[in-house]
Amino acid sequence: MLIGLGIIGGLAVVAIGAWAYVVSNVKQPSYVSVTLDGVIEVRDYPALVVAEVTRRGDRNSAVRAGFSPLASYIFAKNRSGDSISMTAPVTQTRETIAMTAPVTQTPSADGAWLVRFIMPETYTLETLPRAGSDDVRLLQVPPTRRAAIRFSGVGTDASIAAHEKTLREWLAARNIVVVGVPTYAYYNDPLTPGPLRRNEVLFDVAMQ
Repeated sequence: MLIGLGIIGGLAVVAIGAWAYVVSNVKQPSYVSVTLDGVIEVRDYPALVVAEVTRRGDRNSAVRAGFSPLASYIFAKNRSGDSISMTAPVTQTRETIAMTAPVTQTPSADGAWLVRFIMPETYTLETLPRAGSDDVRLLQVPPTRRAAIRFSGVGTDASIAAHEKTLREWLAARNIVVVGVPTYAYYNDPLTPGPLRRNEVLFDVAMQ
């Protein structure tokens, strides 16, 4: 029995090591850390080039529906040209609509979500391959200061809401102004075991 447990333990260590190797080799957007407080970090991101689609429905079904056309784009399934390296995270933000003056934004009433893949930093809008359909849009997001809270496990609605609340309270306590709606970031594929997953809730925040 002890030998069997040892083998299982060894396989688990190998699996974790393999997962860590894969994750460490997936490109992530660079940023400058402004403040780090445990699992909460304020970051300055440069301009990012992204591919995005709009999907409607609840949070979970929308991100799943958005993954397929974006994956088809980067892996050149529906267009000409070479494939693009996979990056992390996949992000999801509730689509907003502009209101009248003063300028504000509010979540779309029809449950629309923007699902995005962040492109490798070697690409610009001019050098990216054209999308094979109008469903996938390519755009550049301007430089942004963002506050993020990191957590592991499966990103359920309940866990996301709890961490979003914690981040809001942390920001409010420091008089940091939130700009817009939250973004949810997922760093791993659905086959990654829950404890090994990395998720984040992010808010764009005002410069101070």
